[in-house]
Amino acid sequence: MVRLSNAPVKVLSGIGPARAKAYEKLGISTVSDLLYHFPRAYENRGAVKLLSECISGDKASVIMTIGTVPKKTMIRRGMVLLKFTAFDESGVCEITYYNQNYLADKFPLGATFRFYGQVEKVGKRYKMNSPAYEMVIEGEVLPPLVPVYPLTEGISKSRMATDIAAAMSALASELDDYLPDDIRREYRLCTLPFALRAIHDPTDYESVARAKRRLVFDEFFTFALGMALSGKKRKEFGAPVCDKNDISALLSAFPYELTGDQKKAIEEIKRDMAKDIPMSRILVGDVGCGKTVCDMAAMLVAVQSGKQAVLMAPTEILARQHYSDIAPVFEGLGYKTSLLVGSLSAGEKKKVRASLSSEDKGVRPDVVIGTHALISDGVEFYSAGVLVTDEQHRFGVAQRATLSKKGERAHVLVMSATPIPRSLALIMYGDLDLSKINEMPKGRQRVDTFVVDEGYRPRLNAFIEKQVNEGGQVYIVCPAVEEKEPEDSGEVELSSFGVEREEMPPLKAAVQFSDELSGALPNLKIAFLHGKMKGAEKDDIMKRFAQGEIDVLVSTTVIEVGVNVPRATLMIVENAERFGLAQLHQLRGRVGRGSRKSYCVLVSDSHGQNARERLETMKKEYDGFKIAEKDLVLRGPGDFIKGSSDPVVRQSGGLRFKLADMSEDSGVLSDAYEAAKSLLEKSPDLAENENLRGMIARMFSIDAYSLN
Repeated sequence: MVRLSNAPVKVLSGIGPARAKAYEKLGISTVSDLLYHFPRAYENRGAVKLLSECISGDKASVIMTIGTVPKKTMIRRGMVLLKFTAFDESGVCEITYYNQNYLADKFPLGATFRFYGQVEKVGKRYKMNSPAYEMVIEGEVLPPLVPVYPLTEGISKSRMATDIAAAMSALASELDDYLPDDIRREYRLCTLPFALRAIHDPTDYESVARAKRRLVFDEFFTFALGMALSGKKRKEFGAPVCDKNDISALLSAFPYELTGDQKKAIEEIKRDMAKDIPMSRILVGDVGCGKTVCDMAAMLVAVQSGKQAVLMAPTEILARQHYSDIAPVFEGLGYKTSLLVGSLSAGEKKKVRASLSSEDKGVRPDVVIGTHALISDGVEFYSAGVLVTDEQHRFGVAQRATLSKKGERAHVLVMSATPIPRSLALIMYGDLDLSKINEMPKGRQRVDTFVVDEGYRPRLNAFIEKQVNEGGQVYIVCPAVEEKEPEDSGEVELSSFGVEREEMPPLKAAVQFSDELSGALPNLKIAFLHGKMKGAEKDDIMKRFAQGEIDVLVSTTVIEVGVNVPRATLMIVENAERFGLAQLHQLRGRVGRGSRKSYCVLVSDSHGQNARERLETMKKEYDGFKIAEKDLVLRGPGDFIKGSSDPVVRQSGGLRFKLADMSEDSGVLSDAYEAAKSLLEKSPDLAENENLRGMIARMFSIDAYSLN
């Protein structure tokens, strides 16, 4: 029997083909999808104010009595106004609706309503245009929180609310709680039916917080189970044995000896690749610790064993840097290397794609380096032996899986410049073995770190000028792209429920700050860079900075993944309290890569205890893994997960969570991981829980049978 939850939304009354098509734009195809389309915020209609307490221009909830009979006025053809007045003990408000004649009989004289909308003050009177309204009836309680859903053309606010209510009613008998009772009791979670009702029709703040915690737990729990099962499934498939692992020819190309950690990581990689079980390994270590040598070792083992090696980087500029570093070495060893990036001409791309799967060894490259272009349609490999992804925190599981499918039996090595605590790595990359590089190469200077407030600005500007005059270059990182005026929307974001936040100083924005700096330091060449720019524009600015044509680069965190600039001697981070320690440590790693003494200055006016403790840690600690462990305790795991140039992305591994945010819900994340681990010990294949297997299949967009 087909469950109603899996039925198309068209089975619900009032949803025809056109509306169903509109719902598809929101990712809603089934009745269950509709139920899991959560509010992005709630209108706080329970916080009722008197008219006199309202701030002009802000949204507010006001209880008023109808003072005049609604009057219709045609101001021009096709535009009819419906106007009336309402009052409370503090004032009179003129209320206007546009082209809504049917409302004329909705507001009887003397009746009381709760109006919600933007209040404008004009002299001693007030105005509201098209406010939401609810009649106040004695003995009935009006909802304090009204959901605000993501919408699309063809789906109105009222339509969405009606359809979700219909879905809830239709699925009432099917809402089985797939979470085992013992787990639900141990972690004090509400039932699934309660959570879904409360998230869509809350009675108070507490019910939303409880519902959100349960649904966030479900997402993390399902994700952890899916990661574990997919890793187990992958290891069942064979892989090419790459056992020609003498890399002495590669090592002789470098003028230095490897660190102990590099040697250990390479041995772990060689050992994995010599087996017919696919290697799934993540290599983590600070910027500049020497991970590239390790991935080149893995690539050499593959090509020596007659297979192809593939490396994917998150940006074209980084892919080109890898190509310029790696291609000469491999071609010196007799191996053909190719580059595949988005800026190549259509003809060049076609030629490279054709060569990748060519049976002609003279045409086929042994090594290919590229960007997301490597996972585009039309890219196939003749015989991939190892797939390497750089800067793993910028790629998700879905992207990594897509690349893997193009070389289904290949070994996989992923790398991250963000030191990750082992406990978190197990959650994030449950299907990957972990190699760590703690040691830095000999001769790498420590970057002295200072924490200052806005009062140091004149001295800081003078220090910038001094560094440039002595031949250095400067990075300045701001947390925002452009300034925005604060506004009171009257809404309570769903993400804020159950989260305690410290008060933060105003954001410094890259665009405005670069203008201010240009005025203060007119003799310096200053440019700005942010993630909203087009790729070619970003690459051009980074290229000019790397070539020394720009003295100071004001940027958002997009420069975390950037080119090596040995002349960069100063990193300044504005609003440093807005960043996690792991992210600050990675930013600090962008300087000090040449022979000059380098510095990192963290600017913050925050007085919050947590923020100050984190910044003091940065002053004293330089070990990336110790910083990562501290960050996990103080801030949670957000910076290890989300692409940090986009601070609001709630996703992990390319699978977009609906509610869960690893930076805010770290406690729930740990609980869910432990619960998943415990359940898999009892039931390795989850054979007894068909509903849970279905949830995993939906999250990972796979057939439930593929979990067998």
